[in-house]
Amino acid sequence: MSALKQKITDAVKDAMRAQLKDRLGTLRMATAAFKQKEVDERIELTDAQVVDILVKMIKQRKEASAQFLAAGRQELVDKEQSEIMVLEEFLPQQLSEPDIQTEIKEVIAALGAASVKDMGKVMAELKHLFAGRADMAVVGQQVKQLLS
Repeated sequence: MSALKQKITDAVKDAMRAQLKDRLGTLRMATAAFKQKEVDERIELTDAQVVDILVKMIKQRKEASAQFLAAGRQELVDKEQSEIMVLEEFLPQQLSEPDIQTEIKEVIAALGAASVKDMGKVMAELKHLFAGRADMAVVGQQVKQLLS
């Protein structure tokens, strides 16, 4: 079992002991997503795959939160935000803006990217480099800005 998956499983047990229903629900949802992936693909998840699942779940909650906000459903926005906070606890340390900029410039130089046409190659490399440590939508905007 991956170390990150074990950490989340332990957090489920702690949430049960402390009777934190909202946190427990979020963590159980995450463990269910892990189990689903393992069963579907008949694999044992690595830490990188666990991070990918967490990032996907956070992205879904951010999108739902935006829709609830537009619909004027503040209680649902608050619920989504609390789930995002619980899930983000298990992601690797997020990179700062200057660190992201530096890494992007290094990858662009290494690949010899010169125009927006090369953005796909650059983003493919950055996706592996920034896995769970940066919002890829923001990274994409920065790459586009640097290449244009």
